[in-house]
Amino acid sequence: MSLSVFLAVMLAAVLHAGWNAVVKTGLSKQTSMFLLSVGHALIGLAIVPFFPAPPAEVWPWLLASGLIHMAYQLFLAYAYEQGDLSRVYPIARGAAPMIVLLVGIVALSDPMTTAEIAGIVVLGFGIALMARGVFHNGESRRLLPFALGAACATAGYTLADGLGARVWGEPVAYVAWLMVLSAVFYTPAALALKGRAVLRADGRAWALGMGAAAASFLAYAIAVWAMTQAPIPLVGALRETSILFAVLLGWLVFGDRMDRGKILAAALIVTGVALTRL
Repeated sequence: MSLSVFLAVMLAAVLHAGWNAVVKTGLSKQTSMFLLSVGHALIGLAIVPFFPAPPAEVWPWLLASGLIHMAYQLFLAYAYEQGDLSRVYPIARGAAPMIVLLVGIVALSDPMTTAEIAGIVVLGFGIALMARGVFHNGESRRLLPFALGAACATAGYTLADGLGARVWGEPVAYVAWLMVLSAVFYTPAALALKGRAVLRADGRAWALGMGAAAASFLAYAIAVWAMTQAPIPLVGALRETSILFAVLLGWLVFGDRMDRGKILAAALIVTGVALTRL
């Protein structure tokens, strides 16, 4: 992985943690996610006229990923209703690199060095350690199935989008179409689960939602572009360094507890990132 791709993925990680923090601040997490989806769709609709329509071989990837993204948004919003940013986020993002790595080794042809594989494993161990506090600090275990569901969805859309963008060769256009489809799938699902209450938002909520959507769209466009330039498992793992930024935001902004376990886990995550750069 080149330095420019590495730095771009790190920027995407910062942006990803930021938009998750915005979703966490909302009174209704599904409403916050709905506003995010609307923002995604508006940005996507503004971009798609500048590119040709997706070729036929790309549509299966787009449709599959749109459905997976819908599941991810639902799971993540429910998880944030049950737990802190600094606990939900590591669990939701942490298992994904391991799933992507295992699938990548078995099914993909991307070359991976020993140091890169070791870095992903260390990174995953640090993320798992970050998540263990849910069992030891009296936190709600109801967040676990939702956070783990979000992790599985993350692994699914990472693989689908990395491969789909490679097939098309237009990562920005791919993300634009994907975000439109994701909003089309997510909106009726959210309405079915939460009713019309999900649509209630004031001006401040809309402003925050649009800002989060812009950060989220840019973060994912960078990540999908990076997956056309470097091994998908490696990019997927480096994206999860956003956990560090989410933990800091949880501590500084939301007053989440910072203990030795989180500090040690953060050190392991940094070590994993360093190994992927050897």
